[in-house]
Amino acid sequence: MEQPTNNQQISSYIIYSQEEEIKRISQELHEGVGQNLYSILTGLQFVQSSTKQPHLKSYLHEMTELLEKNIQEVRLLSVELHPPTLTTLGLLPAIKSYIKLYTSTFGILVDLNSSGKERQLSERHRIAVFRVCQEALANIAKYADTSDVKIDFYWRVDELNLIIRDYGQGFKLEEADNTLGISAMKERMHLTGGECTISSTIGEGTSIEISLPYEGKKES
Repeated sequence: MEQPTNNQQISSYIIYSQEEEIKRISQELHEGVGQNLYSILTGLQFVQSSTKQPHLKSYLHEMTELLEKNIQEVRLLSVELHPPTLTTLGLLPAIKSYIKLYTSTFGILVDLNSSGKERQLSERHRIAVFRVCQEALANIAKYADTSDVKIDFYWRVDELNLIIRDYGQGFKLEEADNTLGISAMKERMHLTGGECTISSTIGEGTSIEISLPYEGKKES
């Protein structure tokens, strides 16, 4: 098996460190800030139900609605940073959870399909695939001008294949390498022993294909 270079080891360590920090922030938002806001909301609702003054009751009602909105935004941000399901339930449930958030935010429907027997991936591999999906979906929302997206998981004997397709306006790869985070997606997969191939045709859409050998299955 090809040994990782020093640069690859450094890049992998940096990404791992970043992900650990993102995970910590996500948990703090959910368990710390989110819970504190919820406690404040409960207190305001109690005061609102107890007061007899119409103007004060109306004001407290407006404040509780605003606070509820902020609580929801904190929860959505927490999920976007690092879905709890990615650690507890695995890759597919995390992708499904994120798609619900994505659709509710952008109004873009995503057709998700999975064939073959799902394999349990390491956390390192789950995060890499999830981040590529997240980046791809974000790019579709920003640039593709389409509401038609399809994600297919193929759980092969030795590797996971994943295809993300949109049927939007497409782009010229040579002009968008840095803008769309293409290099970052490719680098993430490369550091986990996988590959990321991107193709796009103006007026027809974009396809992102991932191949990721299961750990211990990559050929020497």
